[in-house]
Amino acid sequence: MDRTPLGIVLNGVTGRMGLRQHLIRSILAIRQDGGLPLRDGTVLWPEPVLVGRSEAKLRTLAEQHGLTDWTTDLDAALARPDVQVYFDAQVTSARVKALRAAIEAGKHIYTEKPVAESLAEAVDLARTADEAGIKHGVVQDKLFLPGLQKLHRLVRGGFFGRVLSVRGEFGYWVFEGDWQGAQRPSWNYRAADGGGITLDMFPHWHYVLEQIFGPVNAVTARSVTHIDERWDEAGQPYAATADDAVYGLFELDGGIIAQINSSWAVRVNRDELVEFQVDGTHGSAVAGLHHCRIQPRAGTPKPVWDPDVPTAQRFRDQWQEVPDNEVFVNGFRAQWEQFLRYVAEDGPYTGDLWAGARGVQVAELGLQSSREGRRLEIPELGR
Repeated sequence: MDRTPLGIVLNGVTGRMGLRQHLIRSILAIRQDGGLPLRDGTVLWPEPVLVGRSEAKLRTLAEQHGLTDWTTDLDAALARPDVQVYFDAQVTSARVKALRAAIEAGKHIYTEKPVAESLAEAVDLARTADEAGIKHGVVQDKLFLPGLQKLHRLVRGGFFGRVLSVRGEFGYWVFEGDWQGAQRPSWNYRAADGGGITLDMFPHWHYVLEQIFGPVNAVTARSVTHIDERWDEAGQPYAATADDAVYGLFELDGGIIAQINSSWAVRVNRDELVEFQVDGTHGSAVAGLHHCRIQPRAGTPKPVWDPDVPTAQRFRDQWQEVPDNEVFVNGFRAQWEQFLRYVAEDGPYTGDLWAGARGVQVAELGLQSSREGRRLEIPELGR
């Protein structure tokens, strides 16, 4: 079978997400399975070029995975004619400059979110990419989670009837870093470095709501910093200036109301680290990373409020598990395959830089809503 190589610059692969999800579980996993089959019978073979700031880390990483192509010189990597795609998993504050350089070099763009720290930068990137005639995409990994794919299946199948509301809970306790090491890099908690949970998570919730339920028309939010001092990777205390929790209310087409809480200062009392409950006229569902449970209209119990008598009903037992009905691959890999097919054979693709810009828009408006204490409508972005 013919194999077509595709050079991909992977910038930021020494970081947690870039390494685990994008390099190991996506690009290398595709290679381990023999490449990506295309419609014409050929196989697309990703050829990764690792890019980062630390020569020592890159060399070690390449040796661990049997790779030889790495560099600390991004410009040199982008100048190579055998490279067609640029991927960015750097810290948010470094992303725009690198994406601009890749666009100027004529490379197709695939990037982590948020695509920029401001809406103006995000829109300019999208317009510049369109004018350059390149293909571009933004990571929307939550859509490819088994639990949310099952939820999307329920929506498409009409299970809910008319959807009334969506309630989401996301987060976990991120240790401060003094007596126990933190699970997230310290830059996440410094506003000057592009940190903050609103900018991090609102783009996720925007594409989840937009793609599964419909356009988001308005936002009301409260962003807060619950823990104002943390300890960095060197064990030194620093002021946590970025928001570590945000409580959002989103208004969607059709009168759907979505409430989503996101926090790095919450202890988990749910089955998964993220869960969405969707209530409709004909049924309800609770979806997490992997599982999805439903309660149809005909199977809904009839509780009666009586605070003086302990309830005998076991409400969690009254829900039914939605079967897999298909094999779900890693969500990051699934979207990588979709994007690579988009590049190689012009397949369908909706998660472009404009979708990324809309995510930045809702985050920016959410922060403004929090500062001003008011509801803000979300205008359409002019291309």
